[in-house]
Amino acid sequence: MSDTSLDIGIDTIKTHVKTAPTAPGVYRMLNEHGDVLYVGKAKSIKKRIVSYTQVARLTVRLKRMVAATRSMIFVTTRTEAEALLLEASLIKRFKPPFNVLLKDDKSFPYIMLREDHAWAQIAKHRGARRHRGQYYGPFANASAVTRTLNILQKVFQLRSCTDAVLESRTRACLLHQIKRCSAPCVNKISREDYADMVSETRAFLEGRSSDIQKKFATAMQEASDTLEFELAAVYRDRLNALTQIQSHQSMVNAMVDEADVIAAELVGGQVGVQVFFFRAGQNWGHRAYFPKHHKSDDVADVLAAFVVQFYDNKPAPRLILTSHRLPEAELISGALSDRMGRRVELSVPSRGKKADVMREAIRNAKEALERRMAESASQERLLEGLAELFDLDGPPERIEVYDNSHIQGTNALGGMVVAGPEGFMKNSYRKFNIKSEELTPGDDFGMMREVMRRRFSRLMKEDATRERGHWPDLLLIDGGKGQLSAVTETLDDLGVTDVAIVAISKGPDRNAGREQFHMPGRDTFMLPMTDPVLYYLQRLRDEAHRFAIGSHRARRAGDIKKSPLDGVPGIGPKRKKALLHHFGSAKAVADADVRDLEGVDGISRATAQTIYDHFRG
Repeated sequence: MSDTSLDIGIDTIKTHVKTAPTAPGVYRMLNEHGDVLYVGKAKSIKKRIVSYTQVARLTVRLKRMVAATRSMIFVTTRTEAEALLLEASLIKRFKPPFNVLLKDDKSFPYIMLREDHAWAQIAKHRGARRHRGQYYGPFANASAVTRTLNILQKVFQLRSCTDAVLESRTRACLLHQIKRCSAPCVNKISREDYADMVSETRAFLEGRSSDIQKKFATAMQEASDTLEFELAAVYRDRLNALTQIQSHQSMVNAMVDEADVIAAELVGGQVGVQVFFFRAGQNWGHRAYFPKHHKSDDVADVLAAFVVQFYDNKPAPRLILTSHRLPEAELISGALSDRMGRRVELSVPSRGKKADVMREAIRNAKEALERRMAESASQERLLEGLAELFDLDGPPERIEVYDNSHIQGTNALGGMVVAGPEGFMKNSYRKFNIKSEELTPGDDFGMMREVMRRRFSRLMKEDATRERGHWPDLLLIDGGKGQLSAVTETLDDLGVTDVAIVAISKGPDRNAGREQFHMPGRDTFMLPMTDPVLYYLQRLRDEAHRFAIGSHRARRAGDIKKSPLDGVPGIGPKRKKALLHHFGSAKAVADADVRDLEGVDGISRATAQTIYDHFRG
């Protein structure tokens, strides 16, 4: 940061102040490349951005931000609450370096209880809600959902299979044999009894498990009194399963039916956040987060930014308990309430059972953060070992690992995985479908050339100045001297000569631990089998292999599902279905003559001629 760049940034902001609105809204600060540096919200945009021109009041971090600012964008909103929600959405979209960022914000799994089928289905669900029914969650992770579903199947025995499986079965499946399903597919249960079990399941997921327990106990006693001991045993097993659930909920008994407990802890300048999910009077798991922030940021400020971003794409519960009193808590509560259409309360528990639960969450947050910091220290030592081994200028910030996958040249693609100081960067993974028609099928060297040419040609256009952090410090190639030569020649042709390149081959007898390393200008070498750096390189290579072969299999599976009829002009789903029903297979359609094709419902003589010509070139 120079005085000149700071002056330019201040002048830029002053220019925008002249046209800035006084209404509430969101502002974005951009650098010379158009990248978003910071997203902020304000009750009055004009008053807020004026503060950035008062240099004496700015921290060093804000001075750096102002010095990089070359443009600004304003978006007005009706209220400050709307601005708060828009700010969170834009932060997650642009990931500005000067904002607090919620880096890991994957979607949460839910339990879906469908109501659009005569035999209601219960299943794990993620993504768009296409089916009509009830969705219960969120659960912290898939294992929490699976654990709850296993109990539900023991207790209520609803079907979990798809509609296609349900309709195609002619006898009960294994789940019925082990008493996990009532087998509606073969009418082992009446619709009335199944509907009763659906109602009981809904009651359980809404927190009325004690009522169900009493109902089962009464039914068990009645069955026993009438000497129906097998039926009594069924209710006994269902009662035991319910008791098993309740025995694991001791921490929840004092909580309200619906709440999230969000605790933050500061260790060594880093903030760790732990979120506990309580729904229907049950603990549905917890998850740790490590938001990206500056060391000078206050814990409460980081937690406030986390809360708004966290609920940007998921429903907020009626009660959110936080470990710190949030700045603008009323504004956040009002914004979330407007979004949900009901009251969302923010509270800091100070005593009682809720405070006990909060202390448990804080302890978990601290332990998770300490584990992460220990892992980061270990990762740092490994990167230092890489730098020493490969004569790099310093520990690499970005490592790109490449591998190809194909079967005899078909469905060929290249995979790129990325790793850095914080482990694998999965949002940076890329796959390259091999497009060149000049390659000989199975030409690994030619495939690697195409991948490198496409990757670095685009990189030179998007980040020619290398200021955005997208350039790798180290390339790892799965292969031997041939792949190394192909990569080196391709990068030389593009004028990229300052990126370290290492090829990793399997070594003698393809034994793990005997890998050979190839670098330009150095003899082939190996590492001791117990070297931690070798284990790390194996992990990188194996992750690239997993990603490449997984992408290849997905592409191959997609091609297998394709029908030869998909490419026929004028043949949509309806006509394709009619043709397949008439002829029995796509091959029979291809072999048919025009007269036979014309005999299919919906196929005119012109369409029949088109189909006939398509399969004969």
